Amino acid sequence: MIKKLDILILKSFLGPFIVTFFIALFVLMMQILWKYIDDLVGKGLDFITIMQFIWYASASLFALALPIAILISSIMTFGNLGESFELVAIKSSGISLLRFMRPIMFLAVIFSFVSFLFANNVIPYANLKFVTLYNDIYYKKPAFDLKEGMFFTYIPKYAIKVGKKDADGKSIHNILIYEQEGRLQDNCITAEQGEMKISADENFLEFNLKNGCRYQEQGNYYDTATDFVRINFKEFKKLFDLSVLKKQNTSDSLFKNSHKMLSVRQLSNNIDSAHKREEKNQADLQKNIASYFHYVQLPDSIWKAAAILPAYRIPDSLNAALAISAGTVLDRLKSTVENGMEELKLTRSDTRFSKIEMHRKFSFSLACIILFFIGAPLGSIIRKGGMGMPLVVAIIFFLIFHLLNMFGEKFVKEGLMAPEAGMWLSIIVLTPVGCFLTYKAMHDSQLFNKEFYYRLFSKLKKVRSKDKQEPITV
Repeated sequence: MIKKLDILILKSFLGPFIVTFFIALFVLMMQILWKYIDDLVGKGLDFITIMQFIWYASASLFALALPIAILISSIMTFGNLGESFELVAIKSSGISLLRFMRPIMFLAVIFSFVSFLFANNVIPYANLKFVTLYNDIYYKKPAFDLKEGMFFTYIPKYAIKVGKKDADGKSIHNILIYEQEGRLQDNCITAEQGEMKISADENFLEFNLKNGCRYQEQGNYYDTATDFVRINFKEFKKLFDLSVLKKQNTSDSLFKNSHKMLSVRQLSNNIDSAHKREEKNQADLQKNIASYFHYVQLPDSIWKAAAILPAYRIPDSLNAALAISAGTVLDRLKSTVENGMEELKLTRSDTRFSKIEMHRKFSFSLACIILFFIGAPLGSIIRKGGMGMPLVVAIIFFLIFHLLNMFGEKFVKEGLMAPEAGMWLSIIVLTPVGCFLTYKAMHDSQLFNKEFYYRLFSKLKKVRSKDKQEPITV
């Protein structure tokens, strides 16, 4: 049954949570844009494409922004209540801190469940769309932007330079065009002036040149006698295909089997398949190696019979041939082992990456609850509201959480830690911290009280001075 106290704490929490969630999402989004800014600028992307890029990128950041928002908002909420002495009044009425935390605790559990559903169903689809769109943007050539005195080389087989452009953007002067047609030399077109315009569908660029020349060399690579042709013209029309500068639409199926595009069920199936491939590769490798040592499978009777026979001396003329044959066999054996180990390495890497993504979905979801049990006790201990001290403390704990995630994932990728340990490293480290802070908050700890540390330092100072004054007895 929801009581007025529960409504009070929920109202105090939801406001800061919504604000901090969108601020965290915005900051993370700016980091993504800063990372990919070089690939976006100068491509002539339309507004819809940019918005799609931002939308798909922000969806993948949801799982990270949610724990940050819960941590900051819980510290702010309990800090504000502690600063206004509402928390003291509630405790004095006999209500424990855990009872007071219960409504937000249930909300954190709900957020954890929502985060898992989002990470399992929405984020894989968003990652697929994001990678596909980014691939199209990355390989898209820059938009047509002809600048004075600079060659524009993004249209295949052409290099275009104009000496001057008029203010109308159409009239051009001192035009130089190189054409690559696979001949002895590039064809060259020069003109004193002209006009340029782009077709209505933006697929072609049309140059209407005036008073110019076209130079080309005719012949073949095997004959030194070539013809140099010069054609003067008063008017010349040249078309350029601009469709190559447009963004290509890559199919989603190209990236659909990547680890970040799979749900928990698909990742589990992928791990099972990888285990089966690893077992098969190990069996094939053992079988291939055994084929080079077939003599060990001979029955004991043959070895006993060979031991009775008199020693047979190999002729010296065969030593070189035997050495070459043995070296060939060893090279083949080495190649077989290296290829087999490389296949095993790739299979195990596939298994690790699948486990990384699967454990990430669970660990980031549980982080909502763990960070709440860090933020709420910290707020009640600090008893400071606003965006000052609570924000600093929240950033410190979030950095610890984020760095532990990064280190754990890196160790798993390098094979130094098991995925079950590396991807849960932040949870393993921060869970005892949350329990400790909750215990301290329930017992009205003075963990962040300056007076407490001042009194403690004074007592230590007195004890130290007293020890110095005591005479040493023999």
